Amino acid sequence: MVTSRLKIGTRGSPLALWQARWVEEALRQTSSQVDFELVPIRTLSEKFPERPAAEIGTGIFTRELDDALRRGEVDFAVHSLKDIPSQLESDLVIAAVPRRESPLDTFLSRDGTPLEKLPAGAKIGTGSPRRKAQLLHYRHDLEILPLRGNVATRIRKVRERGLAGTVLAHAGLKRLGKETHITQVIGPEILVPAVGQGALAVTTCTERDDIRALLTTLDDPTSHTRITAERGFLRTLRGGCQVPAGALASYEDEETLRILGAIASVDGSECLRGELTGPAGEAEALGVRLAEQLLAQGGDRVLAGIVNRE
Repeated sequence: MVTSRLKIGTRGSPLALWQARWVEEALRQTSSQVDFELVPIRTLSEKFPERPAAEIGTGIFTRELDDALRRGEVDFAVHSLKDIPSQLESDLVIAAVPRRESPLDTFLSRDGTPLEKLPAGAKIGTGSPRRKAQLLHYRHDLEILPLRGNVATRIRKVRERGLAGTVLAHAGLKRLGKETHITQVIGPEILVPAVGQGALAVTTCTERDDIRALLTTLDDPTSHTRITAERGFLRTLRGGCQVPAGALASYEDEETLRILGAIASVDGSECLRGELTGPAGEAEALGVRLAEQLLAQGGDRVLAGIVNRE
C-alpha cells in the first residue's frame, strides 16, 4: 500500500524542478489521498559545473538520485530521460515515461542568424559530443566550444562570450516558456536527437511494487515504446551521453515503428546514418539491429577509443 506522503527526488535546476512539479501535479489528479514532497539533490553535474562531462564520468546527472532511492531517502525520482545511462542497474527501473514532448534540437542565435547562414569560423557553444560531432559534419568550418550549465546560464554565456549561438533541446525551452529565444528548430537531417530527448523518466527501486503501480498512471505506452527502441540502439553501442550518437523512433502507423540512428566521429569527419522499420512490438530488437548494422558499417571503428564510452 502506498504511504500517505511520498518524496520525489529531483535535480535542483529550474528545468528539473519544473519537470518534477509536473509529475507531482499529474499524480495529484489520480492520487488525491497522497501528499508529495520535492527533494532537490545535488548531482555531480551541479558540483562540477565548469568541468567537461567526459572528465566527470557516466551518471553525472543521475548517480546521487539513484543512491537516494536505494537509501530510501526518496520514493521515486524524475529525470530527463536522455540523462539516464543506457544500462540501468537491476535494482532500479523506469516505472513511467509520460507523453513525450518534441525530441528535436534548436539553435539559439545571438543575432538571429540561422545555422546555414553563419559565417565561416562562427563559434557555437555546446557541451554535447553528439551535437558537436553532427554540427561539424554539417559544417566543418564552424568552431565548437564547450558550454555547460542550465538553460538560463547557457543563454547568458552566449552573449558574454560573444558566441554565434548555442544548441538546446526544444522540449526544455517549451517547458520553461523560453521559445522566444529559438532561432530555428533543427531537423533530424542535420541533428539526429539524443536518445530519449524530450521524454521524462520516473524511476524507482525495482522492489517497490506499490510505487510502480502508482506511477503506471503516468505512463504513455506510445512514448515508452519509442524510447525502448532508442535505448536498445544506444545500449548496443555501449554508449551514454558522451558518445556522439543519436536515435529517433517514430510511429509509421499504429503497429509499425521507424527508427533513425547516427554515429559520428568526434571531429565530425564521418557520420554514419541508417534507419529501419519494423513491428512496434519488437521495439528494442529494432534498435539493436540498427545499431549492429551501423557498427558493422564502420561505426565500431568510429567509436573506438572514446573516453567513458560505457
